[in-house]
Amino acid sequence: MKRALLLAAALLAATAPPALADTLVDNINGISIDREGQVTRFRGMVIDDAGRITRLLQRRDKAPEGIDYHQDGRGRTVIPGLIDGHLHLMGLGLAQLTLDLSDTDSLQEALDKLAAYAAAKPDQPWLIGRGWNQERWGLGRFPTAAELDAVVGDRPVWLARADGHAGWANSVALAAAGVTAETADPTGGRIERVAGSKAPAGVLVDAATALVDAQVPPPRASDRDLALYEAQRVLLRNGVTAVADMGTSVEDWMTYRRAGDAGRLDIRVMAYAANVDALLLIGGPAPTLWLYDDRLRLNGIKLFLDGALGSRGALLNAPYADDPDNRGLPLLDGTQLRNLMSRAAMDEFQVAIHAIGDRANREALDAIAELSDDYDGDRRWRIEHAQVVDPADITRFGQHGTIASMQPQHQPSDRQMTEARLGPDRLAGAYAWRSMLAAGAPLAFGSDAPVEPPLPFTGMAAAISRTGADGQPFGGWQPQEAISREQALAAYTVGAAYAGFADRRFGQLAEGQRADFLVIDRDPLMASPEEMREIRVLETWINGRKVFGGEEARAPDAAGR
Repeated sequence: MKRALLLAAALLAATAPPALADTLVDNINGISIDREGQVTRFRGMVIDDAGRITRLLQRRDKAPEGIDYHQDGRGRTVIPGLIDGHLHLMGLGLAQLTLDLSDTDSLQEALDKLAAYAAAKPDQPWLIGRGWNQERWGLGRFPTAAELDAVVGDRPVWLARADGHAGWANSVALAAAGVTAETADPTGGRIERVAGSKAPAGVLVDAATALVDAQVPPPRASDRDLALYEAQRVLLRNGVTAVADMGTSVEDWMTYRRAGDAGRLDIRVMAYAANVDALLLIGGPAPTLWLYDDRLRLNGIKLFLDGALGSRGALLNAPYADDPDNRGLPLLDGTQLRNLMSRAAMDEFQVAIHAIGDRANREALDAIAELSDDYDGDRRWRIEHAQVVDPADITRFGQHGTIASMQPQHQPSDRQMTEARLGPDRLAGAYAWRSMLAAGAPLAFGSDAPVEPPLPFTGMAAAISRTGADGQPFGGWQPQEAISREQALAAYTVGAAYAGFADRRFGQLAEGQRADFLVIDRDPLMASPEEMREIRVLETWINGRKVFGGEEARAPDAAGR
């Protein structure tokens, strides 16, 4: 009988599931931060087999027993994985596969780059690219179709502006889209015209870009899969472990699902549908469940209320200082905005509203105030960009907990253009990070990639200094709006997680949270702005697994790739 019991016990031991494996990461300068900016420092953490943190170790704590794996941090700094609170994930990936003009400093340089690209791709039916910026070129005007025709006149060329709110076409592309002198400006859009005539000049703004977009051959599924792979490579080497994807299409969502099903989705994606049709096809009656160990969820919808400052589409209370007959382009009227918000909110979808100009931000705040009476509970209304806000409206962000989803890298990039668009007397509410926090608005930071490269440490440097990489302007631009290092780090971690209803899952290094963290070469809370920009990501870990590092680790370049 005793022998039979021993044999049964042996059989049970042989067939029992293996014990879960714990990992100890220690000998680190560990840093985490909460939404209030309170810093927790620790020397080690224990991670379970599910990729969650089970314990933080302080300096005097003894190392736990029974640990299966041990990772010696060699005294290096460890921080939470950084979250890009606003980008366009597939746009970033597809930008790696097309012509990139974001580094060009003149019209001629852009044309030369196009010529080389066209020569390298003689069989490509359309030449697609993005990243041009006439303000950076010092051109003083939009570029023209004729200038593109001189370089490529035998096939269509379509190049998105850096902000994505305008496109530059050659004559073949305009003809393919049927854009002529008789074509009227669509609602919410503008066709730039040749001076003294109605002939299209080559640039289409906001809703008018759809005329050409409709003619461009869409990416194949294999193109999208490659684009996602490339986007993840860019993000992981820059320390970004989670993103809010603004404007997710059904095709985008299926790309993420293919990657998740195949085990190739490393980063975490909080998705916001591009329109109501996509919202209902993806989510159906409610936001989706979290999929793939908290790597993918459809949160809600992204709505466009206006355009961008660079293309003079941002909706302003007063005319543009450099275009007195123009106040911007409303992409939705007040009724349309409220109807779309209600349609989403009634099924518990989160609403994120693109608003750049002060008039657009006021309209968004008005709508949020009205709908908050009808839809109670934890809504976490979001305003994306909140780039120029009337100072009188800033306090309203805190009244309903409206999240200010902002992009610090825009401030040094757009500083001179913003001054030209608004004039010196209307800058007080521009990129007003400190005022937003003072008003009680939750702050989430991102890059708006591919508009800006996804470089969180560059964004933090701008947030704490109000200067660009050149250190200009001396003392900072509107320096009263600079924030602390702790506040900047919080906005790129737990603040961005809170903005996407993920704060109980990731965004901090704390017990019960996902083990998403970076090993970096210096302490960001002790770094000058110059040092902050030079921080190197040595390793990136997601869910307790290293996804970037070792021999691959290197300093990120300015182009983000």
